[in-house]
Amino acid sequence: MSFWYSQPWYEDLSHEVGIYLAYFIITFIAIIPGFMNAFVAMALLLDKRPKVIEGQKYPPVTVLIAAYNEEKSIASTLSGIFLQDYPEHIRIIVINDGSSDKTVDSVKILLTEHANLELINLGGKINLELIDLQRNGGKAAALNHGLKECRTEIVITIDADSYVLKDGIRHLVGRYLSDPINTKAVAGEILIRNSRENWITKAQEWDYFLGIATIKRIQSLFQGTMVAQGAFSLYERKTLNELGGWPEMVGEDIVLTWKILSKGYRVGHAENALAFTDCPNTLKRFIRQRQRWSRGLIEAFKENPFILFQPRFSTLYVWWNTMFPLMDIAFTFGFLPGILLAFFGIYWIVGPMTLSLLPMAFLLNWQMYLKGKAMFEAEHLKIRANILGFIFYVFAYGLVLQPACVYGYFSEVFNLRKTWGTK
Repeated sequence: MSFWYSQPWYEDLSHEVGIYLAYFIITFIAIIPGFMNAFVAMALLLDKRPKVIEGQKYPPVTVLIAAYNEEKSIASTLSGIFLQDYPEHIRIIVINDGSSDKTVDSVKILLTEHANLELINLGGKINLELIDLQRNGGKAAALNHGLKECRTEIVITIDADSYVLKDGIRHLVGRYLSDPINTKAVAGEILIRNSRENWITKAQEWDYFLGIATIKRIQSLFQGTMVAQGAFSLYERKTLNELGGWPEMVGEDIVLTWKILSKGYRVGHAENALAFTDCPNTLKRFIRQRQRWSRGLIEAFKENPFILFQPRFSTLYVWWNTMFPLMDIAFTFGFLPGILLAFFGIYWIVGPMTLSLLPMAFLLNWQMYLKGKAMFEAEHLKIRANILGFIFYVFAYGLVLQPACVYGYFSEVFNLRKTWGTK
């Protein structure tokens, strides 16, 4: 119906820019995104999270933390793990990846203070260990060094600048134990803890709380979360070893996740396993982060091309990912120029009709908000007021996000230099 209703728009724009460009722009800034938003809205209405099975026996776990120049945050990250209410043994392995600051000194101080820390009233034990790599080799290499030392069946990765809520590990493992038996990884929920800093962090708070959280929730509904992010995720050690550990790539977490899915396994999502992380606080860092994420997507396709043809529910979302580069290109080189033209009264791409999308965008975001609010209330958390961040997120976030993603796609296509990144 949308395609039929848009035919006059297709015809008018074809007279101005040619039929092929017109069809590309309109299809990828309006028709495909419109379908995706409608799908998300319906999926949220249908989604009912299965409860974690009570009375399960929780196994011991190993937590891997790859750290590169994290002296300011590593102590806070470890303190959050020390406070976990997990009823079994937690072994923490910090892998210092050739840091040039005092990351190692910070960990050694904690080693002395918290050796064999006992969990209050639960009888579990936390061991902290340090692997000090003298030369920087990248995040994937650091994690693989830690993987060699793992003996538990469950391995959890946490970024060195992330603070895990006290029940985070318990919820993550509980979700894994309760999910279908072919589940080999579970992604936690990543939220922002430095959102009060400036406009870019305030907008990212809503991106994580609404957009990213919703996508993971729905992908899990369709039996295949697309990214078990390194910031806070669980993996089966046997599966990691089977796949050769983390690949040494910019998007090591998405490439690994797609390898797991390519083997026919399932990746789950624990929406109440919360980790609060520091997001980029400058425009330059934000662009670099999204560039890495976009490069990771292209890497995942290059490493797992046949995942597109697997007959399973999650394949739908793999095909969705093929649309994102096209949508980002159409937005950057079609919609953004269309906004400028509209200011001069030229409504080829953007016009008064575009404003009719605002109520629908508000309703969709409100639907996402209610889902997140229910989860927060269950965790006895409160959503803080962030109106200015929400306004920027709705009206201007894409002006920065989509061009940054396009930059990342072309960076991978032309094989530009890659850098170490934590997220």
